[in-house]
Amino acid sequence: MACLSSSNRACVRVVQEKLCQLLAVSKGPLGQQQQQQRDLSLPASGPVVNVGGDGGGGGGGHRAALLSAGSGGPPLVAHSVSGPIKRSFYTGRGNFIQPAAALAPARAGVRVPVGTGALFELNQKCSATANLHPCMRGYSSVHTQQPAGPIREYNIDPYILLEDELKYIFEDIRQEISRATNHQELNKIAVYYFDGQGKAFRPMVAILMAKALNYHMHNENSDVMNAQRQIAMISEMIHTASLVHDDVIDQSFARRGKPSVNVLWNHKKVTQAGDYILAVASMLLARLKHDEVTHILSQVLTDLVQGEFMQLGSKETENERFAHYFTKTYRKTASLIANSLKAVAVLSGADEQMAELSFQYGRNLGLAFQFVDDLLDFVSSSEAMGKPAAADLKLGLATAPVLFACEKFPELNPMILRRFREPGDVERAYELVHQSQGLEQTRFLARKHCIEALRLASQISESPYQKGLIVVGDFVLNRMK
Repeated sequence: MACLSSSNRACVRVVQEKLCQLLAVSKGPLGQQQQQQRDLSLPASGPVVNVGGDGGGGGGGHRAALLSAGSGGPPLVAHSVSGPIKRSFYTGRGNFIQPAAALAPARAGVRVPVGTGALFELNQKCSATANLHPCMRGYSSVHTQQPAGPIREYNIDPYILLEDELKYIFEDIRQEISRATNHQELNKIAVYYFDGQGKAFRPMVAILMAKALNYHMHNENSDVMNAQRQIAMISEMIHTASLVHDDVIDQSFARRGKPSVNVLWNHKKVTQAGDYILAVASMLLARLKHDEVTHILSQVLTDLVQGEFMQLGSKETENERFAHYFTKTYRKTASLIANSLKAVAVLSGADEQMAELSFQYGRNLGLAFQFVDDLLDFVSSSEAMGKPAAADLKLGLATAPVLFACEKFPELNPMILRRFREPGDVERAYELVHQSQGLEQTRFLARKHCIEALRLASQISESPYQKGLIVVGDFVLNRMK
């Protein structure tokens, strides 16, 4: 890290310190471990390592190591577990969080790379990047609005690779929705967002993982492939239903460049239409007649509701806010992707380790996706996003860029507590985020999760679809909407 200036070292150190603080934030009873593991999608792995606690979580026999990401930086605790998922970060007393598994270097001697954007050129000069996969080098920053260069190793566009599978996905969803009702207005509301203008990101990733695993497992059963495509459809339906409900709760005006559904119909009808989409998705799930897959995707619905409830509240202290934000982000966004990928893995006949690998790939990708989404709220135009800029601040939400900015500008704390309700709060918070390193730090966090997703995808047998899983990280980090 000798090549870094003191200010850039400070940027990395702030992220390290915040993650270390998260490790020690709460000290609930050990009995909460299973639920917390589900919240942050960490595999159960026995005793936890005590970090900054009262000594209750330590013990002999742990393969734990203190890792420092840079000279003078605080240590991170990496607790190694069995199976393909190697690095999970734990707090003491049964509490834990894994804000970025890749903060523990994947190879001995590799230092944590700096973020991107203002730090990007310096990052390229550091030896740390030499040991990273070629696909994860060369990113420019979203907040500078400069697209990254092409993927160096794989010239693959996942959407083109899956063109045949994705071509009719929205049409098939509309048919399922229309087939289940003869009520014209309900049908019109329910299919409103299935117009083919969405990114279809979730079905794309689900089908990519399905095909990669089928190749890995030498599974060419057409019934399995059809069932996996059903999972892709279900994931998009659950996601879209959540958007419908969000638009009612948030009283949105626009989505995807057109009036939001709640502007065109009254809130009661829109809420019922969102419920109806979930009901049709449940019917599709029941048709699979697979108890384990049903259980996996049922967890998604539980997480979505809990995540939405968490978004309605906040926490008093900075550390509690970060833990609250990470858990909410997993439940609202990453859980759907992670569990959908686990479901297609189970359908492929994958063993428990491979199903867990699929889950963790989706969890890391989903978290990175949301971190970038939160960043875009500060840097992308309303035209590009298809919704108003600074929308999260206007809704009273403190996302990662704001939480990181609090390190430099404590005056943000009272604004967060009053949910940016006073005149001038939104404008001032927006300005302070841009004056801080909150955007770089958020980008840094997203990149760490993409690197971990890449590491996991690299354990699947090489195929065009496995390469597609690797390339998806580039799509996530460089998307502008």
